[in-house]
Formats: sequence, structure tokens, C-alpha cells
Amino acid sequence: MTIIAAIDDFREAARRRLPRFLFDYADGGAGAEHTMRRNMADLADIALRQRVLQDVASIDLSADWFGKRVPLPVALGPIGIGGMFRRRGEAQAARAAARHGVPFTLSTVAICPLAELRAGAPDVNLWFQLYVVRDRGFMRDLIAQAKAQGATTLVFTVDMPTPGIRHRDLHSGMSGANGPLRRALQAVGKPGWAWDVGLNGRPHQLGNLLPVLGKDSGMNDYIGWLAANFDPGIRWKDLDWLRDAWDGPLVIKGILDPDDARDAAAYGAQGLVVSNHGGRQLDGVLSTARALPAIADAVGDRMTILADGGVRSGLDVVRMLALGARGVLLGRAWLWALAAGGEAGVDRMLAMLEKEMRVVMTLAGCNRIDSLDRTILADYPSDPTRRNS
Repeated sequence: MTIIAAIDDFREAARRRLPRFLFDYADGGAGAEHTMRRNMADLADIALRQRVLQDVASIDLSADWFGKRVPLPVALGPIGIGGMFRRRGEAQAARAAARHGVPFTLSTVAICPLAELRAGAPDVNLWFQLYVVRDRGFMRDLIAQAKAQGATTLVFTVDMPTPGIRHRDLHSGMSGANGPLRRALQAVGKPGWAWDVGLNGRPHQLGNLLPVLGKDSGMNDYIGWLAANFDPGIRWKDLDWLRDAWDGPLVIKGILDPDDARDAAAYGAQGLVVSNHGGRQLDGVLSTARALPAIADAVGDRMTILADGGVRSGLDVVRMLALGARGVLLGRAWLWALAAGGEAGVDRMLAMLEKEMRVVMTLAGCNRIDSLDRTILADYPSDPTRRNS
């Protein structure tokens, strides 16, 4: 039995429960996985100033995002095929998110379609993630469905014009020759997962893609569909139709360069996500922690800056906020919790993050989220005029 004391414990429990093709799909990154590892290592190297006697009897973790107050500065980010990790997993995770008042972001390539997600989690603050695909009509239809289901925010992912080179997927059977047979053999060795998801979690289809793929929307076509349908030819000026189709908050996900951040601001997006896709796209690029400060300096006064990549604790959330983010999108953290414990696992993970954030902020002498900036970092010059209140 795995004792769950930290998010990494959820990862170990998930590893024991999942077939290899699923664990490696979620756990792996692009190429030799240097960027994926740097996401965690660079964030872990960020040192905070420990402060004392700062009157931190009351800690406020709430933040303002797009005109709304959220009780915790985190959201569950988009995860492809999340419903393969637990039975109808996206709906389970969304219910946990709703209990904590944090947004849940449904991926274009989720197992649960928009209507099922909303029916299964009627109270969740639903965000919808959209990929850049060749079929603009399909994208408009998805946006219309998201609006019909009450999605409040559109997260437009721009860092995947083509899938990255992921060696683990070939080794595990997620892609490549004899994939279906290899996956089936692995499932036999994980009876808990096979019963919960393999047999009772059907249909194993990309629910939002049913209108365009029909009977071919199953897992066997997942990787092939991504490669064939993402659009590497799109430019900023090609996105005018997006604003016509969506009139709510728009967040551009996948920004690593300040010039791209300025382009996103000029386009009119309300927010962006500093992200390298969890190290799953281009190996060798900057970690999120290293890219974030320059982007926050460039557009932080005009946009809501969110970040993802390498966050495994409440301490990591505080580090991201100190570097310039106003919030964090969780990825693998909630997926491991879902795989390990279903809805209750995600609930527990969010409660752990909240508790950890309170402890960190107390010991760092900060009592509000909006007091987190680079002045709380150990290697940043202190500002004698700054006070908590």
C-alpha cells in the first residue's frame, strides 16, 4: 500500500495501477526529456526568504482571474484522454474541482465530451481547451458547444502545430506497430484498471471528436488524428474568426518567448499560459520557471499570466506566483491523483495543495496571494517599502 503524503506518492500509486502505455504516456516527455526534468529541477532551485513576526494569523489564498474571485490560485489544466486513467475520469476530476471552487479545463481530445462533462459536474467552473486544427468549421462547432454548456473561458493551445517526438510512446505501445495488441496484453496485467476503465469505462472514444470521426474516434486513431489534423500553417492574423466565435475570456496556452507574449496581448487575449506543454513538445527549450519572469515583465500589466510545468506541491505554486504568474494550471498532479484514487484522489490532492500553500505563506511571512512577487525570493533585492496588510 502506498502512503499518500505528497503528489509524488500519487504518481507511484498510479504507476502501480496503470498499464505501462498509459503511465508512460502521461509521465513522459519529448526527446531525451531534458526539458521535462528541468521544469521540476529549475522550479525546485527557487529559494524563498523565510520571514518571522510578520502577523500571518490570517492567510487569504484567493485571487482575481478575469473579473472573478477564485478561492485558490490553481486550475485543473487540460489533459488528453484523461478518461482512460479512471472511469469517465474527466467528470470525476471536475466534480472534485467544483468542491474546491477551482476551474476545470476540458481538453479537445478528452474521453468525456462537453455535454457529458457538464451533466456529470453541473457546478464546475468549466474552461474549454481548443487545439489549432485544420478544420475551422469543426473548431467553430466546438466553441459553440462549449458556450452552450456554460464554459466561461477558452484556452487556445498554440504550441502543438505537430506532436512532439515522444520515444516512450513507441516503446510502450501507445503508438507504433502492434499498438492495440501490446496495450491489450498490458491491460490484462492490471486487473483493477481493466475492470474500472477497460470494461466499465466505455466508450473509449474521443468524445468531442465524434461528430467528425464517428466510429473511428477510438483510441487506436488518437495519435494519428493529432498528427494529421493539427495546423502548422496558422498565424496570428489567421485568428480573427476566433474572436468572432468566442466573446468570453481568451487564454493563449503555450507561450515561452516574450515576443510571442506581446503578440498575444496585441491580439486581444485576456490571459496566457507560460508553458512548454509539460516538456512534451520541443526538448531543449527553457523550463517554465526560467521563461516566466521575462514574460511577466513584458505583459504582466496587461494580461493574466498563468503557468504550468513541474508543479508538484503548494510550495511550487508559491514559487510560480513569486516569479510572476497570477495562477497555476495543474497537469500531471491531478492526473496522478485521479489514476490513484479517482474523484476522492483529486479532492485530496487539492486539499493537500491548499494546506501546503498556507504553511509556505505563513513561514515566508506573506498573508495574501497578491503579496507574492520576486521580493519574497532569497536572491532578489528586498523592498523596504513593501508591507503585508
